[in-house]
Amino acid sequence: MNANPIGVFDSGIGGTSIWKEINMLLPHENTIYLADSANAPYGPKGKEAIINLSIKNTEYLINKGCKLIVVACNTATTNAISLLRKNYQIPFIGIEPAIKPAALNSKTKAVGILATKGTLSSELFNTTTSLYAHGLTVVEQVGEGLVELIEMGKIDSEETKTLLKMYLKPMLDANIDYLVLGCTHYPYLMPLLLELLPKHVKIIDSGEAVARQTKAVLEKNDLLNSSISNPKNQFFTNGNPEILKAILENGFEVNYLDF
Repeated sequence: MNANPIGVFDSGIGGTSIWKEINMLLPHENTIYLADSANAPYGPKGKEAIINLSIKNTEYLINKGCKLIVVACNTATTNAISLLRKNYQIPFIGIEPAIKPAALNSKTKAVGILATKGTLSSELFNTTTSLYAHGLTVVEQVGEGLVELIEMGKIDSEETKTLLKMYLKPMLDANIDYLVLGCTHYPYLMPLLLELLPKHVKIIDSGEAVARQTKAVLEKNDLLNSSISNPKNQFFTNGNPEILKAILENGFEVNYLDF
């Protein structure tokens, strides 16, 4: 199974921010990326719908022979990963907002969290927040509309900039010194965020930590690919293949998937 691919799924193209970190750390691994863009965003959907979509994505990747699955979506992780781990034999890596490092390092004792509704209202998120953010001001903001704009390829648009300004204002009013990105689509907004935020505000996303955890779990289960031949990276989307292709930047082939 060592040469079998790592599966990665997200509600759309955002999880490619995680895939890029994994590919950088584990360049010899074969991968399959699944973008469920037709159902993006997952955030406003109810728990049952999110679980059903996560099961559908998981079973597609398992049927493709994946040895491990990265749930590269905060909303799917916080709502569905415990059920996935219970029902399937392969290892799962999840992703949730990196509240802990922000909370431990904040000097102003105020942190901002930009995430989807599905993540912010989840039990896992609330448990993590209550564990690590005691005594802190936590400004939670649903990034309504941002995923849709990113999925349309409108990352640098005035519309996106206007929304971000509105969402960041209450955080800046609260004197945050850390902004936690709680959606894998949001790292693609980094240039705009750096333009809009004061220099002292640090931005945290989970990509690098997820890649390290993926490597650790592969090592623990003796699943690292020992072959150093050219790895195969496959990309599937039920949305617009051109948008996924553009965000990957390396001329990868993207296959349209009607599912």
